[in-house]
Amino acid sequence: MNELFINRIRLNDMPPKSSYLSRLPVVKNLHSIEQGLELTSNITFLVGENGIGKSTLLEAIAVNYGFNPEGGSRNFNFHTRESHSELHRSLLLTKGYRRARDGYFLRAESFYNVASNIDELDEIPAAAPSIISSYGGTSLHKQSHGESFFALIFNRFGGNGLYILDEPEAALSATRQLSLIIRLNELAKNGSQFIIATHSPLLIATPGSQVISITEDAIETTPYELTENYIVTKRFLSDPAAMLDQLIDDK
Repeated sequence: MNELFINRIRLNDMPPKSSYLSRLPVVKNLHSIEQGLELTSNITFLVGENGIGKSTLLEAIAVNYGFNPEGGSRNFNFHTRESHSELHRSLLLTKGYRRARDGYFLRAESFYNVASNIDELDEIPAAAPSIISSYGGTSLHKQSHGESFFALIFNRFGGNGLYILDEPEAALSATRQLSLIIRLNELAKNGSQFIIATHSPLLIATPGSQVISITEDAIETTPYELTENYIVTKRFLSDPAAMLDQLIDDK
């Protein structure tokens, strides 16, 4: 394993009780871990139910590290709406001795805004003459959602960087997710670190990755076969008809 850029995540203090953040399971669970949450792999996945707080935590890590809240590299400073939480102010990131040469914060919900900002910057030749070329040479708006994600990951991600991704599978087919696993491994071997929030049972099967499950009561590293993502998917695929009959009958 390469030396990590972020080794540990701690919560210095709890947000005020009046804040919705204090009610998020991920915040309460992280606060209960005195030594903080240790990252043990170049590829870390955060998994858990909707509303558990994994994307909020991911956003806070990114903003604390210096990324634009809506996404992009640390050089991006645009904003369309100040909607990010204040959780980043309560985090303490323990960093490794290496300094990342590259980095990117990808969030599916605001990637459209990132693509728009790239097009705007590309219209200022003196300021950014090659920004589109670093994404493959074609405007991300002129590609499908999945193609634009791939253009970003395969062209813009240069290696030896910290990449924070929020639900990258949102635009990808199952086949493309498998291709993403290959790319994650390539970049990890090249000294990169990934922290990824996901619902994908495919992505979390990435060899050598750390899977951190966030539930109402705990936040802990979990073997792949014991994650809810794996258990539910395996149960469904083993007998879809029986599971659907049971679900529909229960209704």
